[in-house]
This record gives sequence, structure tokens and C-alpha cells, in this order.
Amino acid sequence: MPTARAAPKVFLITGCASGIGKRLAERVAAAGHSLLATDVNSAGLAAVAPQTWALPRVVCHAFDVRDAIAWRAAVQLAVSHWGRLDVLLNVAGVVRPGNVHEITPEQLLVHLDVNAGGMMLGTQAAAQQMVAQRGGHIVNICSLAGVAPVPGIAGYTASKFAVRGFSLAVAHELRPHGVSVTCVCPDAVETPMLDQEMDYDDAALAFSSSRPLTVDEVADAVLDRALARRPLEILLPRRRGWLAKFASLAPNCERWLIGPLTRSGRKRQVAYRERKQSTYGDRG
Repeated sequence: MPTARAAPKVFLITGCASGIGKRLAERVAAAGHSLLATDVNSAGLAAVAPQTWALPRVVCHAFDVRDAIAWRAAVQLAVSHWGRLDVLLNVAGVVRPGNVHEITPEQLLVHLDVNAGGMMLGTQAAAQQMVAQRGGHIVNICSLAGVAPVPGIAGYTASKFAVRGFSLAVAHELRPHGVSVTCVCPDAVETPMLDQEMDYDDAALAFSSSRPLTVDEVADAVLDRALARRPLEILLPRRRGWLAKFASLAPNCERWLIGPLTRSGRKRQVAYRERKQSTYGDRG
């Protein structure tokens, strides 16, 4: 099957102003594909990688993934430019760390609105176009927090469980129409979203891996594995992914895992925070 570096395709990517979305947009554009790069933050989108956005095959478009009408317009914008939509990469997401009894209703529900609702609306809008053209691929960025629960970010966890469940169900609906759906579940990734968790002690479990993944590692999984092989699901890295699956399969046993993982995570969280503060200090 073709990879992201083979025949040119038409991509729509959300969350392109930072993190995973930004890196995916850069690599997709560099590989010669046509790209509708989107984000809710129009100023942030315009400020990122001007050499990428300046390419004639790249179009920037700001919209809110929570808006169904805006989603349909974004898909039609891609089709009006290039005649079809081959790949949707649903990357946009938010995290608001905090225990459920300590955060506001708005901080809690924004996870479902953006991470789950935005992904569902985007999948639907892209699926309607791809079914009509008899082909396409939708890749939804989930998280290992959507495989096993992570305390301290329960709202985020709930939204990613929704992303994973929806993606796996829709994959079976769309397969007869020539449309593939892949759910990519990475561990913690070094992005501005992870930085939001570094000062919140109760989110220490999110730092329990030996190191955060890089945005390029996630991009490799999307571009070289998901698009090439069209699997239903990718766990990244595999070992942590299977640990998460075990924890989800036996939630009573997870109680025994959370303590040691949280303690190691807290040490790594402190080291991550010190490294980031040192970097920010050097820049300041």
C-alpha cells in the first residue's frame, strides 16, 4: 500500500499551530502532498513555519472543530482546491489537568467538546466525502489515556476513551465503502499540552514512562505505519500500550500499579519541569 511519501494525496490536518499537528503538517507538505492546515488559533497558525505555509499546495484555514457547519465547509474547501480529500488527520485537542472535585464544569466538559466532539464531527464530515469518492483514510489521534484511565486528567481520559471507541466502531462502518479508520494511541508526547501538566502533581502518572515521546515519533507512526498499513489501532510504544491494555482489562489490579507508577512519574515530572524551566530561563 502507498505511504505518505508515495503518490501525492490531499490532506486535512487539525491542530497545526503546535505540537503533533504542526510537525505532521510540516512533514506532509515537505513530502509534496496538498494540505489544508487548520487550527482554531488563526494567529498561531499563521506564525508557524512560514516556509511551509508559503508553498502553493498548502492552504491555511482557521476554524473551531466543535462547529459542524465549519467542518463541512473545511472539507468542501479542500475539495474545491484539489477535487477530493484523501486523508484526514484529527489531531486537535486540549487538556485541563485537575481532580474532578477541584475544576470547573467548563474545564471538565471542554475535553468532550473538543477532543471527542470535534473528532466525531470531523470524522463524519470527512466520511461523507470519502464514501462519495469511494476511498480515503481517517486517522484519529487518541492516547494511551484512552486505553487505561489516568487520574488527575479524568476529563481528558474520558474524552480519549470516546475517541478510541468511536474510531474502532466507525472503522467497521466505513470499511465496505473503501474508507479506512486508524486510531493512534501514543503515550505522553513532549508538546505544549504536556507542559500544562508538569506543574500539577496529581497528573504525575502521565510522566511515568522512561521519557516522553517526540512529535517525530508520533509522526512516524502516522505517516509510515498508519497510512501505509491501515491498521485499526496503533499503540505507541508497544510495551506501554500492552501495559495499558492489561490495566484496562483488570481495573482492580490497576490499583496496585498506580502507586509505583505514580511515584516514578513524580520524579520524572520534577525532572521534566526543571528541564523546561531551565530552557525557558535560558531563552528569557
